[in-house]
Amino acid sequence: MNLYNPPVAHAPPHSWQLDIFAQLKSAHVRQVAYVPDGGHADLIRAVHADKAMIGIPLTTEEEGVALTTGAWLGGDRACLLMQSSGVGNCINMLSLVRNMGGPFLTFVTMRGEWGEFNPWQVPMGTATPDAFRLMGVHVLRASEPHEVGPAAAAGIRMAYEGGSAVAVLLGQKLIGAKVFVK
Repeated sequence: MNLYNPPVAHAPPHSWQLDIFAQLKSAHVRQVAYVPDGGHADLIRAVHADKAMIGIPLTTEEEGVALTTGAWLGGDRACLLMQSSGVGNCINMLSLVRNMGGPFLTFVTMRGEWGEFNPWQVPMGTATPDAFRLMGVHVLRASEPHEVGPAAAAGIRMAYEGGSAVAVLLGQKLIGAKVFVK
């Protein structure tokens, strides 16, 4: 199976992902760290196709917290793309963001919500907003395609102009309920 194109119940073009890409470009975000995820596939492809951006595949989400923090300390802007199931992996590393006091930006595709078939995804999907809030990360949410661009712009502004830690949660309805075919 191709990690960038898993089967989904409906697979329309994800123009909302390109809205995020456009916002990242306009904010001069250069480094985009990610754990491969079908929900971010179009965005990941756009990052890799852009010569001014660096797509950085990770083996685990908490690496992305350190990478985005280090990029800021080195004078660069970075963000982290992950799935809600990876948020739990980041809890301890988010103390780095809190202690550094600089910006942190992540875009999280949600699982365990609308039409979820995998019961293992539900607990972390449900806990994601509260887990971020407990670690001092401001949470924004987009559940409809027309909400994504404005939420991305608001999150970017809060992070890079306001110095805040921000998670933009992308509701599962945006990516569709995954369906795995045998």
